[in-house]
Amino acid sequence: MPEITRDRFPWPPGSATGVGSLPGTDPAGASRLVFGELPDLPHLPELPARGPGADLTGRTAALLVDLPAEITPSGWRFTTRPGRDLHRAQNFLSADLDALEEVADGYQGPLKIQICGPWTLAATIELARSQDPALADAGAVADLTASLAEGVAAHIADVRKRVPGAHVLLQLDEPALPAVIAGEVPTASGLNRVPAAEASGLETGLRTIISAAATFTVVHCCAMSVPFGIIKGAGAHGAGCDLSKLRRAEEDAFAEVVEAGLGILAGVVPAAGQEAAAADDAQRAGAPQPPSARQAAEQVAGLWRRIGWPAAGGGAGSVAAQVVLTPACGMAGASPGYAREAMACCREAARLLPELIEEERP
Repeated sequence: MPEITRDRFPWPPGSATGVGSLPGTDPAGASRLVFGELPDLPHLPELPARGPGADLTGRTAALLVDLPAEITPSGWRFTTRPGRDLHRAQNFLSADLDALEEVADGYQGPLKIQICGPWTLAATIELARSQDPALADAGAVADLTASLAEGVAAHIADVRKRVPGAHVLLQLDEPALPAVIAGEVPTASGLNRVPAAEASGLETGLRTIISAAATFTVVHCCAMSVPFGIIKGAGAHGAGCDLSKLRRAEEDAFAEVVEAGLGILAGVVPAAGQEAAAADDAQRAGAPQPPSARQAAEQVAGLWRRIGWPAAGGGAGSVAAQVVLTPACGMAGASPGYAREAMACCREAARLLPELIEEERP
């Protein structure tokens, strides 16, 4: 088992961060919130409430090189030339980066940015001449992956230029990866499914982006059945998941990435759904509440006990160094008040985690 030390990971022990999306439409306000609540590992906020182009697929389409896309009634589609849809997506991203540059002025430390991973992107952008997903065409997938690799490298360079004191981390969001693996992505008609891709090909696609990023990269998947083996095989430096969806049968695969020394972004606070967004913040008694910090931290401590980490030589210090606590998924559907409380809960839970681990040591 690799030795887990403080300097193995780009974040300080006891860190918390966000997954990416937040409610609202104000980039500057969102960045101030993140840097205030998550000072050890802030992230670039995503605000999909602004509309098409601020969504996960459109936001990443804005990074593609020589592969323009546009909005159709069924979603994003490749096209022959850039248009207003792509221009809007690029403007949203530029506004987010402008806000980040202002709020993070003088910041020195780890900073996480997020993009859509190649397989989820291929599953959610349609081919130019049909409504089938790009995933259905091996040549289109190859072009998309190469374009994304070039765009990601430029994006990371831009962030570093804007926040020169930051150590930039990349998060690849792959919510559709389990469906790609299982052959469950529908074709245009909805009557058929795109055949499952081979694990080696999936790893190669992810590895291409990870290599181009040339920085600490985490693959995040908040769906069921997270493919930890593929994430590890692709050379990712970390894996992120919603711990509440981790089934006992998957704990062995999770333990393997832990023991391999990958950083873990552990989702321990519910992201809250539309019911939270609909709740009036002035009537807090009726709105969803995050768990206590102790309850959130106990999810990690309990899992670590089940996989035998302390007995294998882990201990409190190594868990705090290896694990970053996060909400379960993006919080675009939460109320602003809940989002703030959820981030604060993650921060406090991360600081409490070593204490809970120590309580269990003989």
